[in-house]
Amino acid sequence: MTENVPLLTHVHDGLTIEGYSRAAVQTCWRVNELKLLFDAGIQPWDFMGTPTMFISHAHLDHIAALPAYVSRRRMMKMDPPVIYLPDSAVDATWKMLQLFRSLDRGAMPCELIGLLGGDETEIGREYVVKSVEVKHTIDALGFIVYQRRHKLKPEYLDLPGEEIRNLRLAGTEITTERRVPVFAYTGDTSPKGLDNNPEFYDAKILVSELTFAAPEHRREKIHKHGHMHVDDYRERKDEFKNELIIGSHASTRYTDAQIKRFVKKVLPDMLGGRLKLWI
Repeated sequence: MTENVPLLTHVHDGLTIEGYSRAAVQTCWRVNELKLLFDAGIQPWDFMGTPTMFISHAHLDHIAALPAYVSRRRMMKMDPPVIYLPDSAVDATWKMLQLFRSLDRGAMPCELIGLLGGDETEIGREYVVKSVEVKHTIDALGFIVYQRRHKLKPEYLDLPGEEIRNLRLAGTEITTERRVPVFAYTGDTSPKGLDNNPEFYDAKILVSELTFAAPEHRREKIHKHGHMHVDDYRERKDEFKNELIIGSHASTRYTDAQIKRFVKKVLPDMLGGRLKLWI
């Protein structure tokens, strides 16, 4: 297999999180079992086979490799991908792809679908992706993946199987739907992106940004530029109900060792062992 990106991998409760994220460099994520990609700041060769992508915002470290992704799928005779992104970025993204088509002399077949906060996208019969507005310097979205689980309504619990089957065939709605947030991705955001969307705190797996960690970096400036500091995690430590929290998108101002040291000084128990630094 061709390798062109320093990917990291982590498995939690049957979901494989793969990706690479560094502020101002590149960000890309895949949840293989869900067949979903998030952001395209770089395009790992192996990710090409995943046909559905959600883009959080149009900064280059999150979208620059989109032409490579689209083009590679065409070259490998795969179906055109479906790419969801903030609605305000659709027209400019389409123009970008067409410019690359002129340069490359190759088609850029894909479907671009604009999203607004609150939109829901069905992924097969089992999953729904909800888009939510987050707080960055340009229009940006976070995404929450819900698994649909159906439970028999209480009034039908004591009926024999054949009668339940007949009711279903007759068109009676015999189940209720419960949605379980299994994965969430904030993209780049200030703390308001979390606070305005408490669903993030409930997801089984949360991939969020933790761009700054040094004590001398002023939070008001960090928030103004749509990012978070490790102190923002400390202040919200009781809000996180997640089983796994991935802190990513670290600033290039830090070495890996510095990030670890700064974060562990503020959060010595790493949120009860649930916080994983993606470095």
